[in-house]
Amino acid sequence: MIPRNPALGFALVITGAFLFIVNAGVSRVALRAGVDPLSLTTIRVTGTFLILLVIVALFRRQALRPPTGRIGLLIVVHGLIGVAGLQWTYFVAIDRLPVGMALLLEYQAPILVALWARFVQKEPVRHRMWVGLALAMTGLAAATGIYKGLEFDTIGIIAGFGAAICFSAYFLIGEHGVGVLDPWRVILWSFLVASIGLNVISPITGFSFDMVGRDVSLLGILDGYDAPVWVLLAWIVTLGTVVPFAVELFALRHLRATTVTMVAMLEPVGVSALGWVWFFERLDAIALVGGVAVIAGIVLAQSARRTHVLIEPPHL
Repeated sequence: MIPRNPALGFALVITGAFLFIVNAGVSRVALRAGVDPLSLTTIRVTGTFLILLVIVALFRRQALRPPTGRIGLLIVVHGLIGVAGLQWTYFVAIDRLPVGMALLLEYQAPILVALWARFVQKEPVRHRMWVGLALAMTGLAAATGIYKGLEFDTIGIIAGFGAAICFSAYFLIGEHGVGVLDPWRVILWSFLVASIGLNVISPITGFSFDMVGRDVSLLGILDGYDAPVWVLLAWIVTLGTVVPFAVELFALRHLRATTVTMVAMLEPVGVSALGWVWFFERLDAIALVGGVAVIAGIVLAQSARRTHVLIEPPHL
């Protein structure tokens, strides 16, 4: 038994959140460089699967056994919707919206999960869920400017809500999966399914690899600096996905799952700050207050369920 070290746990989860935050900016640069969202999704998911396969083959060989029966079907759904669908809608959203706004929309997922638990699974929830729901909805209306008429890209808004739905599926199906299987087995096979599905729709071989050696501007405050496209893609797969996911997974050895989840709420706040500093994105005072209300509402809703299983999203 490894002794718990809360300080190390917080350091790990904050590191993971920071890498996910920076990844939103790197992904924006890759998208603006000409990598379309679907191709970027295929590259990210396929690359992540290959790295996971190596890790599991070396250190968790029992996870190589494929799940069967009903749980196997759930893993297929988890891979297609909770992994592939989530990654794609996320990339579309951050390409068309301020990056902080995209994350605020996607992070409506904990509220959707709490509502599903209450009305579909008939799971008792604490009364603060309703306060959280009201706060989040009011804050979202303020942050997006819906009360003045839709101010942001309609497709981006739809993609953001689509990401929230896919994220909810990731949580709900993954929660059931890790209750039955080793989490590494769930993750590995979900990513395999997602990789296959994405390569059928947008094969990685169809990607124009002529562009990977091209230097592109890092945009915004870093506009005077260039980086090769291949460096951006390598970051997105490794430091933007595998490493932050791994460190947050290891953080669970030292912190409760609910604590890790709450600290992970740094991500929408951090991404909003990143959009302001890196890309000069500006939100007015009402939008800023709305964003704070959304975060507060999500935290309340997330903590309203009486049981928690953390399935950390390997995408942000």
